[in-house]
Amino acid sequence: MKRVSTFKIAATYIGTVVGAGFATGQEILQFFAQFGIIGFYGIALATVLFIIFGYIIMQLGYKLHAQSHLEIIEKIGGKFLSRLMDIIIIFFLFGGVTAMIAGTGALFAQQFNLPPLIGSILMAIITTITVLKGLNGVINSISVIVPFLLISVIGISLFSIFRTPPNFVETAATNANSGGLIQNWAWSAILYVSYNTVISVAVLGPLGSRAKDEKAIRNGAILGGLGLGIGTLAIFLALSGNMTEIGNLEVPFSHIAGNIASFVQLFYAVILIAEVYTTAVGSLYGFSARLNGKSGFRTSTIVLVTVIISLFASFLGFSNLVRVLYPLVGYGGILLLICLIVSKIKQGRVEY
Repeated sequence: MKRVSTFKIAATYIGTVVGAGFATGQEILQFFAQFGIIGFYGIALATVLFIIFGYIIMQLGYKLHAQSHLEIIEKIGGKFLSRLMDIIIIFFLFGGVTAMIAGTGALFAQQFNLPPLIGSILMAIITTITVLKGLNGVINSISVIVPFLLISVIGISLFSIFRTPPNFVETAATNANSGGLIQNWAWSAILYVSYNTVISVAVLGPLGSRAKDEKAIRNGAILGGLGLGIGTLAIFLALSGNMTEIGNLEVPFSHIAGNIASFVQLFYAVILIAEVYTTAVGSLYGFSARLNGKSGFRTSTIVLVTVIISLFASFLGFSNLVRVLYPLVGYGGILLLICLIVSKIKQGRVEY
C-alpha cells in the first residue's frame, strides 16, 4: 500500500473542505462576513480548530487502520453515541454531494446563462467516475487541483481588496437584518468547523491510515488548517468590500472576479468547478465507503444510486442548502467534536 506524504495529506484535507460553499463565497458570507470586522476572530478560531481536529482524526485513522469513518466513531463514541454520529455523518455526506451538485448548477446559471441542470449533471458524472477509481483516485485528483485553487482564490481576492477595500460598516449594515441559524461569531466559527469535520472525517480517517508516519499527519494537519484559514480570510476581505452588490447572489465570489475582468470571471468559473469537484468527490467517496460491505450492494451500485438521488435533491437550491442544511448538521457535529476532544485527553492513558 502506497504511503501518503505530508503535502498530499494537507492538499486532500483542504480539498475535502473547500467546495461549492467556500469557493462561491456563500459559506464565508453567511458564517463570517455577516459579522463585519468581528468575523476576523471567527476565522482565526476556525483555523486553529481545523488544525486540532484534523490532526486528531488522522492520528486515530493511523492507529486504527481505518477504512471509513466507522472505525473512528466506534472508538471515540461507544455503542450508542457512535450510532448517532454515524447517522449524522452519513446524512451530511449525502447532503454534501447534493450541495456540490446544486452549486455547479447555480454556477452554470449565473456564469454561462445555461440551465442549472446541465452543470449539475456534469458534476454528477465526473464525480462518479473519480470515486469509482477508489481512494487513490480521490487523493491524487484532489492533491493535483488544490494548489491551483488556493493560488486563484488568494490572487483574485488580493486584487479585489486593492481595488475595493473592505467596508465593515457597510457589511454590518447590509447584514443587520439577515436571517439564519447563526447569530454569534464564535458559535458560527465552531459550527463552520463542526459541519466541515463531519464531511471530512469520512476521508481523513482512511487518509490517516495511509500516512507515512505521525509526523506527516501532524505537519499535514498544520499546513491544511493554515491553508483553509488563509483562503477563508482572503475571500472574507474581498466579500467585505462588495456587500451591497453580492448580498443576494448565489455565487458572490464569481461576481467579484467579474469586477476585475470578464476573462477573470470565466477563468474563476473553471477553477470553481474544480473546487466543487474536490468536495463532491470526498463526500461521495466517504458515503460509499461507509455503506460498502454493510448494505450488501456493490460499490458501483451505491455510487450511482446516490448520485441520481442527489441530483434530484439539488433542485432545492444551493443557497438554501448552505443557509439551512449546513448549520443544522453543524449543530449535530458538535457531538463529534466533543468525542474527539475526550478521546485525545484519554490518549495518554489508553492505547488504540
